[in-house]
Amino acid sequence: MEQTNSIYSKMIYYGRILFAVIGLSVTGLVAANAAQQVNNTVGKTNTKTTAKQSDARMAWWQDARFGMFIHWGIYAVPAHAEWYMTNGHVPRGKYEEYAKQFDPTKFNADQWVKIAKEAGMKYLVITSKHHDGFCMFNTKATSYNVVKATPWHKDPLLALSRACHRYGVRFCVYYSIMDWHSPDQLAANPDAENPTYNPTSFVPGKKEAYIAYMKAELKELIDQYHPALIWFDGEWMNGWTDQDGRNLYGYLRSLDPKLIINNRIKGAGDYETPEQQIPPNGLPGHDWETCMTINGSWGYNAEDHNWKSADTLLHNLIDIASKGGNYLLNVGPDATGVIPQPEVQRLKEMGAWLKINGQAIYGTMASPFTEQLPWGRCTRETTTEGTTLNLLVFDWPKDGKLFVPKLKNPIADAYLLTVSGEHKQLKTVNSNDGVIIFVPPVAPDKIASVIVLKIKGALQVE
Repeated sequence: MEQTNSIYSKMIYYGRILFAVIGLSVTGLVAANAAQQVNNTVGKTNTKTTAKQSDARMAWWQDARFGMFIHWGIYAVPAHAEWYMTNGHVPRGKYEEYAKQFDPTKFNADQWVKIAKEAGMKYLVITSKHHDGFCMFNTKATSYNVVKATPWHKDPLLALSRACHRYGVRFCVYYSIMDWHSPDQLAANPDAENPTYNPTSFVPGKKEAYIAYMKAELKELIDQYHPALIWFDGEWMNGWTDQDGRNLYGYLRSLDPKLIINNRIKGAGDYETPEQQIPPNGLPGHDWETCMTINGSWGYNAEDHNWKSADTLLHNLIDIASKGGNYLLNVGPDATGVIPQPEVQRLKEMGAWLKINGQAIYGTMASPFTEQLPWGRCTRETTTEGTTLNLLVFDWPKDGKLFVPKLKNPIADAYLLTVSGEHKQLKTVNSNDGVIIFVPPVAPDKIASVIVLKIKGALQVE
């Protein structure tokens, strides 16, 4: 991920929305030999697919609405978040020492996936390689990986992929194109004692070697863990082009036609990825996903206690779903393998709300209202039986009347979702300007109460 509040976030955020030497031999020398054959198998590959193929590939993701992002790596040892290698100006050799200290004996893949499952999250995205270049999986392309370079000697991606399969959560991986550790990439300021890595550039003559290394690792990720989605990042490094992204997209599509690929591969991609922000009107006509932290950091930061409340996080999820997007919410486990308790607690609260009200989120479409409703949000479902509107009410009316503006349809049924599961029927009256719903004096839920409206006939909203 990009550093929260970094200048690079601001520089490339809108581009993404609209369609976006010296090194250690540990990584690079193995890469060219291991991956050159892979690199030579694909040239310019057609990245186009039919609308039918795209819809089929994206269907589970569009229904999911809510996923867990996990930023975990050896940067958890110094505990200053995932950009510490460049922000702390740590030389490559010194940074490598953190691998020797990484021994997360409290890691429990089932526990992590259960946290996601109980939070109502439908997919999980874990960092396989962040910008620091350390590989959190078993790879033959470099010995700079969690199995070979740490005293732990275990493969967390294998454990998580199996746990996800057991609990019915889609397993996905993150992969950074930019690599601060690679001998094929040059730091922005390669000062031996005080380097700054971001953004890197390719060492002259080494671009193809790095692409070969990257393709070898990506093929391993697909073959070994069968991810449903690869979440790219770091594409703003100097020298990585739209054509490079299209070629890589085509290569991955040839390995797994069902694989979903985000837009940060550059030049191609299946969906857009606004970061730490919710687009005011969504991104009509595009699949999109807001990724966001629970505090202010992606990777574990022992000094960051700026936690968003569960109310805020749920309102974010509701807002995003009402605009047709997904919410990828991050956790940053510590160096022992434990997800911080403040994150777990907030996810638990979100899951409790979703157990009652999840039908208003999962498998829904964007609101039909062109302006935000003054008291909350709306999601929509359309089936052969007709249209359902889910009204997610933040501000409960004090006079017992909830007004839905510009809705012209007669209402076939209206009821509240409740803890008991009983459908509490509500009276409705059509007016010239919309529909009035008569509601109880007290909101059933302090965060957001859900009223379900079954519509008669084709939906009519002015």
